[in-house]
Amino acid sequence: MNPKPIFYLFALLFFTQITIAQITVDDPEIKKMVTEIKADNLEATVKKLVSFGTRHTLSDTKSNSRGIGAAQRWVKLEFEKYALASNGRLTTTMDFFDVKADGKRIAKDSQLANVMATLKGTDPADDRVLIVSGHIDSRVTDVMDAKADAPGANDDGSGVAAMMELAKIMSKRAFPYTIIFVAVTGEEQGLYGAKHLAEVAKQEKWNIVAMLNNDMIGNSLSSGTNLRDNTKFRVFSEATPYLETEDEAKMRKLTNRDNDSPSRLLARYIKTVTEQYVEQLEVNLVYRNDRFLRGGDHTPFSQNGFTAVRFCEMNENFDHQHQDLRTENAIKYGDLPEFMDFEYLRKITASNLVTLANLAWAPKSPTNVVIEVKDLTNFSTLAWKPANDKKVHDYQILIRETSDANWQKSVFVTDTRATIPYSKDNFLFAVQAVDELGHASLPIFPIPVR
Repeated sequence: MNPKPIFYLFALLFFTQITIAQITVDDPEIKKMVTEIKADNLEATVKKLVSFGTRHTLSDTKSNSRGIGAAQRWVKLEFEKYALASNGRLTTTMDFFDVKADGKRIAKDSQLANVMATLKGTDPADDRVLIVSGHIDSRVTDVMDAKADAPGANDDGSGVAAMMELAKIMSKRAFPYTIIFVAVTGEEQGLYGAKHLAEVAKQEKWNIVAMLNNDMIGNSLSSGTNLRDNTKFRVFSEATPYLETEDEAKMRKLTNRDNDSPSRLLARYIKTVTEQYVEQLEVNLVYRNDRFLRGGDHTPFSQNGFTAVRFCEMNENFDHQHQDLRTENAIKYGDLPEFMDFEYLRKITASNLVTLANLAWAPKSPTNVVIEVKDLTNFSTLAWKPANDKKVHDYQILIRETSDANWQKSVFVTDTRATIPYSKDNFLFAVQAVDELGHASLPIFPIPVR
């Protein structure tokens, strides 16, 4: 990415009305990784997960062919295969933890497990972490039925298959960040696996930059309306951070940043890189933490102060979600592979990949990003401290009108201070660091200073 000379930039800004569009550079290695994602591989993984009969959280853990235990051990064995091509950087574990009977969805004290693969970052001085997840457990109509066949092809075999495909492809590359690929358990019983992992991360002070939760990303046909769409999917992000402090709440209200939480900034980042790299796929930003009165495995991370979002298909099909296997009135119910769209799953998997790869290769975000308010002016002056990262090539100021959901313009600068002809009364801004190949950090929203 070649920045404009400073004199040309300011001439452009002050003496013309030219719109400054976002400049993008495609990384050929990211494009290559996208081509390595195969719909056939994803389908084979989903069908293998379905072959275990049920993956109910409280199903058999001893059998080698049926139940959640067999499925978890198979996922771990696959991780071990991927590790062979990682030069020792990918390691895998079954993270066991105990849960108490809750009188609701956990009938008795139980031991559960998350299956994790950790791709260690190559920079020992960089403690940043990315997490991508899907939940391995499944269910039927009765959430307490641990015996009946519960194929869980789309919910959430799709998310686990995507996560595993990412681990296989990305473990062949080196990233400064550490990336954790995880099949969590207990989602249907109460987000238990995600709660456990989020609490461990908080206790151990993991520097989690982003958590991507994939739950139901392989169905393109809605129930009832019969709408089919494999060109759009949803990213859910929270408005107000769960752990917002009193001072942070005051600043949010003062700057009207109700639509610019860290999770919202991540969601817009996902939209930008997805629509840059993945053909025929559009990100629909849904401005709520999850579906109406529902939740997913990103929620415990949000509740513990981490930046987390949910990837989900555009149109849910409730005939194939949380249903006993049966046929009624010529309608076949059940979450089976035959009802999935694996090309659609491939594209959403690619969205995860380009997000993770861009973040994992990006410079660190700038710090102390401020907007000056000492003078009344129709210009806006932003300043920041440089990212402590040798990879920084330039900085990008993102711009949008207050009524717009997405960034509309961007300005590239090499300095750590810039005055732009956009009034702070009418526009919102953020700043990110960019390297020579166009990998950008997550944007930082400015705070006012006098």
